[in-house]
Amino acid sequence: MNEPRMNAAETAERGASLWKDAGRRLRRNRLAVAGAAVLACMLALTLLGPFVVPHTYAGQNLALGAAPPSARHWLGTDDLGRDLFVRVLYGGRISLLVGVAATAVSLLVGVTYGAAAGFLGGRTDALMMRIVDILYALPFTLFVIILMVFFGRSIVLLFVAIGAVQWLTMARIVRGQVLSLRRREFVDAAMVMGLSRPRILFRHVIPNVLGPVIVYATLTVPNVMLLEAFLSFLGLGVQAPMSSWGVLIKEGANVMEEYPWLLIFPSVALAMTLFSLNFLGDGLRDALDPQSSTD
Repeated sequence: MNEPRMNAAETAERGASLWKDAGRRLRRNRLAVAGAAVLACMLALTLLGPFVVPHTYAGQNLALGAAPPSARHWLGTDDLGRDLFVRVLYGGRISLLVGVAATAVSLLVGVTYGAAAGFLGGRTDALMMRIVDILYALPFTLFVIILMVFFGRSIVLLFVAIGAVQWLTMARIVRGQVLSLRRREFVDAAMVMGLSRPRILFRHVIPNVLGPVIVYATLTVPNVMLLEAFLSFLGLGVQAPMSSWGVLIKEGANVMEEYPWLLIFPSVALAMTLFSLNFLGDGLRDALDPQSSTD
């Protein structure tokens, strides 16, 4: 029996897997592996830690007050006698959730919008980027504050509001990368093979811009966390009884001279997470860069 023949487009899309090659490269990068390990530990602590610590998030001991670290309270307590370790773990949940969710919104909108503008080109590109320029002229923080005041203080709305103002730079980055790729030989070859434009865009073009996208995403997460802390300072961000690393750092900064541990430990948790994200992002950028595929 004759085996069915594959057409030229299907044959061209088979071969060495980009993701397998990227995984192999990523495992060789020690800093990236270390960053991933620290990030995994931080996620495990924030998700599972509160269930094994013998203290509750809202439990108070007014007689104890603000106490330094001890065998009973590993990171000390705040001025209401609440265990700081548990509060840091719960705050990490909110900070990571806000950072990841808002960044995901900005990635979804920015990558799609920027890739479409760069790939279509011409008047469509000019019109889409003029819209981005107009939105850039708006004060981002004020825009988020207006959204929060108008629609109400909800943590879900916080994700959407922050993500809605963070996608503009991502769109510009992706658009510039796509403009440099749309005239490359592999794009011309895919068009000659009869592949549709959406398939070329999402199957061939966007995977080649993942490096800059991932690097910028690792920078977006701390920006989102800082913006969330600022909104919380104004009373528009994370609302009590919830807390976040930004809120804990703000509270610790107010009493840093008397109780320095209230500032040090949330800051260390935030810094470790951000360093891990940057190391992992750099490793993923190198692993996903097709120009470095020489072996």
